[in-house]
Amino acid sequence: MQAVRQTSPYVRKDVTTNRMMTDVLIALIPVVVFAVFRFGTDALVRVIVSVVVMVALEALAFGMIAAPDKKAETFKDKLVSKYKTFSINNITIPAVSGVIFAMLVPSQLPLYAVVVGAAFGIIVGKMLFGGTGSNIFNVAAVGRIFIALALTSMFTGAYTDVDLVAGGTALTSIRTGLAFPEVLNSYALRDLFFGFIPGAMGEVSFLAILIGGLYLVIRKSADYRVMLSAVVTFLVLMTVAALALHPDNVWTFVLYQLFSGGLLFGVVYMIPDPVTSPITRPGRIVFGMMVAAITVLIRLFGAYPEGVAFALLFSNMFVPLIDFPKWAT
Repeated sequence: MQAVRQTSPYVRKDVTTNRMMTDVLIALIPVVVFAVFRFGTDALVRVIVSVVVMVALEALAFGMIAAPDKKAETFKDKLVSKYKTFSINNITIPAVSGVIFAMLVPSQLPLYAVVVGAAFGIIVGKMLFGGTGSNIFNVAAVGRIFIALALTSMFTGAYTDVDLVAGGTALTSIRTGLAFPEVLNSYALRDLFFGFIPGAMGEVSFLAILIGGLYLVIRKSADYRVMLSAVVTFLVLMTVAALALHPDNVWTFVLYQLFSGGLLFGVVYMIPDPVTSPITRPGRIVFGMMVAAITVLIRLFGAYPEGVAFALLFSNMFVPLIDFPKWAT
């Protein structure tokens, strides 16, 4: 049996990368619309800034790393020849990363911080690896974690409720003295489900994310296996934790953890990323389980109340091992 060499994204069905990225953008519409409804024009401005920065910097970096045509003589001809393979994918893919990154930050985050995070994510998290299909880490997660670590002071004071990764304000409350189930008096399950809580713009509404996720699954633009394995693993582990910590409120605790923070947002829009997730079907299941398990560990025992982005980047490093050839046999 002869191996077939190809570049990412590894999509094993008759679908173009452009169509898949367009589907992701469409799936993000409910989340973006709710963010604008909930947080106003501040949300829209930050989405636009993030997308413009990522698309523009990818185009610039593309021209810097591409080799010019040897037959080109003038500077203009050489510059034009560098972009001969530049396609619509070099616009839609960074646009998707830009929207996702914007949804990971609070609506009041200063615009320069949005620019810094988006720039770091697209340049360091992607283009330094060689561009589309070569990066090993999720671009949006790289940018989000970078600004959280490099600009930590920005997440104090007015941003105290926004944790390091996902802005899981309801989760932060448990770590700052508000015990469970008393925390439900401030963050009811209904408000968590619909999104009428403070937090990162795109992660507050469980319902909006669920609509986007259903669209991706119906369109087959995201593998349901990695989504399902992550959610099931999270629910099982959180149920075990609830039985030990809150035996009288097991299902309430599990639902509270499920609706809070960035778990579902990560499951729908970040974990299924075809570039940074495993190729094989068993590998995707293992990958989803790994991200979910690490997220649970961080939430229960870590220094921060949320952990989806950290868990995702950590798991990204193990994708080649998870995709070991034996999985495909």
